[in-house]
Amino acid sequence: MISAALVARDGSIDWLCLPRFDSPACFAALLGDRENGRWIIAPTDAHDIERSYYTGTAVLETRFKTRSGDAGLIDFMPQTENEDKVDVVRIVRGLSGTVDFSMELVLRFAYGTAVPWVRRRDYGLSAIAGPDAVELHTLARLEGRDLTTCAKFSVSEGDSMPFTLSYHPSHEAPQFVPDTAETLNQTVTKWREWSKRCFFDCRNKHWNEAVVRSLITLKLLTYAPTGGIIAAPTTSLPEKLGGSRNWDYRYCWIRDSALTLYALLNAGYRDEAESWRRWMLRAAAGHP
Repeated sequence: MISAALVARDGSIDWLCLPRFDSPACFAALLGDRENGRWIIAPTDAHDIERSYYTGTAVLETRFKTRSGDAGLIDFMPQTENEDKVDVVRIVRGLSGTVDFSMELVLRFAYGTAVPWVRRRDYGLSAIAGPDAVELHTLARLEGRDLTTCAKFSVSEGDSMPFTLSYHPSHEAPQFVPDTAETLNQTVTKWREWSKRCFFDCRNKHWNEAVVRSLITLKLLTYAPTGGIIAAPTTSLPEKLGGSRNWDYRYCWIRDSALTLYALLNAGYRDEAESWRRWMLRAAAGHP
């Protein structure tokens, strides 16, 4: 509810703007290719993929099935209202057998145009590009190669390999990065507490889970500090290649917000509607 990361089926984060929804992207492969920035974690061997969210949360798990074993990649962003403290947490967990993984981090700030200054740290690395900086905390052994950070590691049943990409303004000191397992538990608890407040009950019970999943997505698009609700986390994806319908949806469009609020109110989420109304009154205040 400060920013959003889009994860492809292959385990690659292809879109991420830091620190806010409307900030320049540091991963922009969604609009270009890997040279415009991405962060991929995936098995080195051939594998099948299954994806699902933890029930009642925005925590995504990608399951990889290989000949040698199964493993899961858990992706989430801890809830925060501090736009200068945004983390992306990725945890690889061994489920059975042993699975070999490779990690490739291509940081490109300013929509893929700025290659950061990267330095090795005891905890991983730091990267700075102008006003922006990130720290990568991990136990994996990192290697720099062709302006890319790489790592290879293996997980067996019961093992885990955590990664935390933590943003901070480059003129400020890095933020404290808490234990990933504890952060995951806190994030799951907060989302499930929110989801349980939903009192919308479909006549066809088959759709209840889909309704809650949609409400979680709408909640994700809320900018926590102000209550504004963005239309989508993306920009510049044309309706037709070469066409003009490539607007920036990372802003609060009144029509889209009204439809979002209608859904939230019908499900009993009045606080979100009141926060948006206060934002609207502030945004429209004064002489135009």
